[in-house]
Amino acid sequence: MKVSDFDFELPHELIAQYPAARRDESRMLVMNRKTGAYALHPFTDFVQFIQPGDCLVLNDTRVIPARLWGKRTPTGGRVQAFLLENTEGTCWKCMLRPGRRLPPGERVELDGDGGFTVESKAEDGTFVIRFDQEDVLSILERSGKIPLPPYINREPEAADKERYQTVYAKVPGAVAAPTAGLHFTNEILQLLENKGVTIVRLTLHVGAGTFKPVSVQNVEDHVMHEEAYSLSPEAAAAINHTHDIGHRVFCVGTTTIRVLETCAEPATGRVIPQRGRTAIFLYPPYKPRVADALLTNFHLPQSTLIMLVSTFSDLAKVKAAYQYAIEQRMRFFSYGDCMLLLPDKP
Repeated sequence: MKVSDFDFELPHELIAQYPAARRDESRMLVMNRKTGAYALHPFTDFVQFIQPGDCLVLNDTRVIPARLWGKRTPTGGRVQAFLLENTEGTCWKCMLRPGRRLPPGERVELDGDGGFTVESKAEDGTFVIRFDQEDVLSILERSGKIPLPPYINREPEAADKERYQTVYAKVPGAVAAPTAGLHFTNEILQLLENKGVTIVRLTLHVGAGTFKPVSVQNVEDHVMHEEAYSLSPEAAAAINHTHDIGHRVFCVGTTTIRVLETCAEPATGRVIPQRGRTAIFLYPPYKPRVADALLTNFHLPQSTLIMLVSTFSDLAKVKAAYQYAIEQRMRFFSYGDCMLLLPDKP
């Protein structure tokens, strides 16, 4: 399968640069996975499509303010650090600018908040740095900025610290938001609970690799990035029970799909609680074994994310729905509108 099969023309002005005024104000394109039929709804109609006894799966990762600034000692040259993940103790994998001027042993003083030492540089251009202070997350909360995606062409603003975060974000570690969850409010989640929907949470720390372009021609040749995940025994039991009683599993975002498919038994589709790192790469003709429905934002052309979405329906049907979304001037990517892919059965 060719990467170019997943290409489409997207007007640049449809890339959302800011979130909607309210989280639940976005639009939702609802599509039947089997027939490809679609219709436009307000996101608040989501509550109508999920039934008592169904299970809603959320990713509770929390985006960290991963961008920091400082200066080299003794030269005073400016340095930007983009933290990617904690490796051990006070050591973090990161990207540094200007990286070519920062050899191992180089010292960087952060703007009024301690500093770090460059420990090593990897072949892929990333670095490992060691912070002076134990509580690195506190440094980030005081001095860091939210790392907005590269297609948002502006500097982070104060409101992004709250809006580029789900209302249920709990476990710090992501450097990109699980954006399908940005549409939910606490009030909508309460309505779902009152309706009898089981809500479970898992964790996948979204990495910067989610934005990495696919540079090969054949889909099968792409090497997927790794991300840390965790699925608890309680969450796994609730998901398995949902299918045991004949109800449906609704996944919020591609990140939840990646965890559940990583944890699913090949023969039965039942999920096994576990934690680790996943580099799972899902593309047609693969069919998801756990999720019955998927809520997801609209994704970049030729990206691994639109490839994953296309495992839920025929690629031609997905592209037709995308074309309709473009015609309707729906908003794309992280701060944009969303799409709900539903099974044929009620």
